[in-house]
Amino acid sequence: MKIFIDGKYYDERNAKVSVFDHGLLYGDGIFEGIRAYHGRVFKIREHLDRLFYSAKAILLDIPMSPAQIALAVVETCRKNKIRDGYIRLIVTRGVGTLGLNPKTCKRPSVIIIADKIQLYPPGVYQRGLNIITVPTTRNLHSALNPAIKSLNYLNNILAKIEANNGGCEEAVMLNAEGFVAECTGDNLFIIKNGALLTPPLSAGALYGITRQTVMELAEEAGLKVSEPNLTRYDLFCADECFLTGTGAEIVPVVKIDGRVIGRGKPGPVTRQLEDDYHALTKVSGEPIYE
Repeated sequence: MKIFIDGKYYDERNAKVSVFDHGLLYGDGIFEGIRAYHGRVFKIREHLDRLFYSAKAILLDIPMSPAQIALAVVETCRKNKIRDGYIRLIVTRGVGTLGLNPKTCKRPSVIIIADKIQLYPPGVYQRGLNIITVPTTRNLHSALNPAIKSLNYLNNILAKIEANNGGCEEAVMLNAEGFVAECTGDNLFIIKNGALLTPPLSAGALYGITRQTVMELAEEAGLKVSEPNLTRYDLFCADECFLTGTGAEIVPVVKIDGRVIGRGKPGPVTRQLEDDYHALTKVSGEPIYE
């Protein structure tokens, strides 16, 4: 595997960062997870927009332009012979001192990894997930804003640990007001009376690229789409439920906190959106191989 680090490519065993990089020391950095399908990088412009918005929010000057990063992403896929895979794009604050002050970091570091990913076993997509609500709440907007896709993912990891301890692979996170925010690594949707509902960004949901794509596909299919505050009760009484994420794609949910959702199997709207999403990935994206 060839890994891009600051303009050069390294073999996997030689791809290293400094122990003084503030991304390692303090989680001071940002990232994007991007998909490649059928020899194309999917939604790369949207991912780069979000990357640069995250950078702006934490006053991180990315030392490459969006166009330069896009070319590097494509080239990294090409060097690793990726047609269907996952790209992890990382920007750290760079090498500094043991102190917190980001001013000691002279130059941010850009890292690109292109590989395969399988977040859930194939059977999960057929039978659906069983998930639970966990005590760990979503970060406050006034603390670490959930809109920033930062390297500091400990909030999500703590919730994931609670999910694992509860015998589940994923968990629902609530915000400080008790409304549904998102899951530990995915956005959450429900279907109720033929309408598609998902928590608003203001509730602590990440601006998900797959989330937005699914909302657009649903509207094209004639579904009413809304972003109200949702409670656990709304989830329990949903006709269907599913999760979305770049790595996860679209994952049906059939049980939440012991409550069976709908008929206890992936629903027809979920299946249709899955089909529409996969159809879109076949024809959309930045070509890797000309």
